[in-house]
Amino acid sequence: MALKKLPFVNRELSWLAFNGRVLQEAENPNVPLIERLKFLGIFSNNLDEFFRVRVATLRRLLVDEKGAKRFMGDNPRKILEKIQRLVIEYQKKFDLVFSGIIDELKSEGIYLINEIQLEPHQVEYLNSYFDDYISEFVAPVILKKNQKFPELIDQSIYLAIKLTSSKKINAKEYALIEIPSRFVNRFILLPKEGEKNYIILLDDVIRLCLSKVFRILPYDRFEAYTVKITRDAELDVDNDISESLLEKISKGVKNRKKGEPVRLVYDEAIPKDLLSFITKGLNLDQDDYVIPGGRYHNFKDFIRFPNLDRSELIYKPLEPVSRFELDNSLRIIEVMEKHDFTLHYPFHSFQYYIRLLREAAIDPAVTSIHITLYRVAKESRVVHSLINAALNGKRVTAIVELRARFDEHANIYWSKQMQEAGVNVIFGVPGLKVHSKMTLITRQGKKKETKFAVISTGNFHEGNANIYTDVNLFTSDNRITSEIHKVFTFLESNYKTFSFKHLLVSPFNMRRKLYALIDNEIENASKGLPAYLLCKINNLVDEGMIKKLYQASQAGVEIKLVVRGTCALVPKVKGVSDNIEVYGIVDRFLEHSRIFIFANGGKEICYISSADWMTRNLDYRVEVATPIFSKTLVEEMKTIIEFALRDNVKSRLVNQGSGNDYKSRGDDEPEFRSQMELYSYYHRMEGQANHNGV
Repeated sequence: MALKKLPFVNRELSWLAFNGRVLQEAENPNVPLIERLKFLGIFSNNLDEFFRVRVATLRRLLVDEKGAKRFMGDNPRKILEKIQRLVIEYQKKFDLVFSGIIDELKSEGIYLINEIQLEPHQVEYLNSYFDDYISEFVAPVILKKNQKFPELIDQSIYLAIKLTSSKKINAKEYALIEIPSRFVNRFILLPKEGEKNYIILLDDVIRLCLSKVFRILPYDRFEAYTVKITRDAELDVDNDISESLLEKISKGVKNRKKGEPVRLVYDEAIPKDLLSFITKGLNLDQDDYVIPGGRYHNFKDFIRFPNLDRSELIYKPLEPVSRFELDNSLRIIEVMEKHDFTLHYPFHSFQYYIRLLREAAIDPAVTSIHITLYRVAKESRVVHSLINAALNGKRVTAIVELRARFDEHANIYWSKQMQEAGVNVIFGVPGLKVHSKMTLITRQGKKKETKFAVISTGNFHEGNANIYTDVNLFTSDNRITSEIHKVFTFLESNYKTFSFKHLLVSPFNMRRKLYALIDNEIENASKGLPAYLLCKINNLVDEGMIKKLYQASQAGVEIKLVVRGTCALVPKVKGVSDNIEVYGIVDRFLEHSRIFIFANGGKEICYISSADWMTRNLDYRVEVATPIFSKTLVEEMKTIIEFALRDNVKSRLVNQGSGNDYKSRGDDEPEFRSQMELYSYYHRMEGQANHNGV
């Protein structure tokens, strides 16, 4: 069957389906109420990034539609039209869900009110609050027909205001006010009244006080409607060698707010004349995604909706499972010398990794530390530990990827801090993003030098570790550490390339070796040997990999995939993908770990990786997949995937049925929620280890 005739789901439409699963969590009455608001925030934030990156890219492709169609297999204009329809459909559902949650909050004694629902004493309180805390940040811009329209900042929201007079019928003006949520909390708590909590948005407090804002102008009526612009966020970093990459990225971040508009979202109640004035001022037309919405925008702020000490309305915090052996060891490295082990965040604490770095920073036998940093926390304890190590005379090398989209500010800041402390900071590889997640510690013992490695499926980021499910392998196995050292040598000296026997490394051998592993399953299936592939991954869109999976399915290889996000593969197509199942899980933690398990005729081979099966990861990034040699740890990785496959609470069928259908559960089948079951699983494992004194 020719590749072009094989079934594929468009990448952008598949991503929108994933975000639809996020919206399902906001809609789900079994999710705690305030968590549902947070899922609305996540949905909104996801959609913003989608427009800033993916829609922006599609719009650029309109310059050469025929060429783009040959390149991507779809006409970008048709895809953009489908996106427009889906986004509007989601927006309607979003507004209904939000309205329903507001009603449910009332039954819990929490009232999210606006400026026209206030009691006189609340108006008095907010007028004082505005004067004391808000007014200094409110800077209205009067809009004039013959003057240049102001640059609206991406990710900010504005009140578009129509000013009129009850005394002069035809007198009117328009104005814009940026909501100063960078300086004032978006959610303002009013004094509690009995058991009732009242919350008002910053937007509505400004609406309440517009007469104060415009007191010197001859108007007494004010209508205010929220508008929000989304701009193209792609950075075009050229090869001008006269300018350092750090300077280019810094400039790109500064210019991002001035990128081309790709979407204008507005309050659908806005008067036509005001909307027309704004769209003309921004030089927008229908192709620029002018999308009607509700009264409020920038719902990403709802991720931080106040909990009001109502523990029953949020997820119960899960205390990380302690690791008995690590807690009772003098050094983490001592355990790594004895055997490999894994930590699975957030079920385990990221503090163990921080502890390893801190110990290495003061250990007199440690001579060097190498690390790749793709995203770091704003107050990064990881970076503080590296700086501490450098100040203690260790040779510290940090490979920092400045092109980690939307995290450039933090990466640039910490790069400068590390450089000042003496850390050797290397800004990636020309033409390749460094996406692999590796730490290598070299220690000179009395008799020999030993290398210790931590290989992760996600970033060394303490914030992410609380909400992303990621696996870290801690090892001193020379088969792995010697090859990790090779990868770092390549990153430091790009002209040196190596062969790898154990690691799968993009862009060198990962694609070829993955193909070979799948081909091995195909051959074993023909021999009647165990032949299957279990894979947990974030995104599956590479056509070559999908074609190989279709080929394996047709050969009788059983393939079970857990794909969180974008998936272009279509399972259960007769004669093509009969033996492929695909599931997606959206729950309280973001599924992020990548695990690949091959039957290998009964002797399973297992890898964990930073790489999704996307063309960019396999061909245009530095990625690493590391084998798991310990049979015990292979069983643990297999358990993670099998639990996901058993999930009948948060699991959806991907690219099957009518779209985002939940996996069915039999009448007598008990609920199995994989993330909570994994938490219990790790408690049981640790209980056994504690009992055995391991």
